Amino acid sequence: MARYTGPSCRLCRREGQKLYLKGERCYSDKCAVSKRAYAPGQHGQGRKKISNYGLQLREKQKAKRFYGLLESQFRSYFEKAEKQAGITGENLLRILETRLDNVVYRMGFGSSRKEARQLVTHGHFTVNGKKVDIPSFIVSVGDVIKVKEKSVSSAKFKEMTQAATNVPNWVVVSSENLEGKVVSLPTREDIDIPIAEHLIVELYSR
Repeated sequence: MARYTGPSCRLCRREGQKLYLKGERCYSDKCAVSKRAYAPGQHGQGRKKISNYGLQLREKQKAKRFYGLLESQFRSYFEKAEKQAGITGENLLRILETRLDNVVYRMGFGSSRKEARQLVTHGHFTVNGKKVDIPSFIVSVGDVIKVKEKSVSSAKFKEMTQAATNVPNWVVVSSENLEGKVVSLPTREDIDIPIAEHLIVELYSR
């Protein structure tokens, strides 16, 4: 599937806030948003009045960029969320949160979603004992995600001797065993990304 291969920092600047796409760099003085807090391009510093449609579009773009998705896949997730019982916007975020690449990131096995996606694609993880190298794989309650035995000796995972920080309460992690378990589905309160999901629903409902 196609994916964005341009500069990650450009996406953060376009949204006017940190999307934490580059891991530790986002917390350092090298962060592009800290240095240039305006949109990229020659007209980036110009003042623009944003319409309601523009606000809705920006929220959708922001959500796509947080999770590293392109339009077709994001739209398919929205259609799936729309068919589920409950609030469509919250259903959408729950689906996005339970993608395997995001779960790996949430468990602290990747410094960013982009790195987590790469680690999954390279086959470093198993789900319930079976190798899964599809980042979009949706996990379920009770699933155990573990670093593959052959990958434990790699430099990336040798460094993980301490418990991960900021792990959400819908997963439990054992850094010593390099594994984590999904103990519940995330609620809206568990999802800390600054997204106004109702604007996304309004945009697709036009």
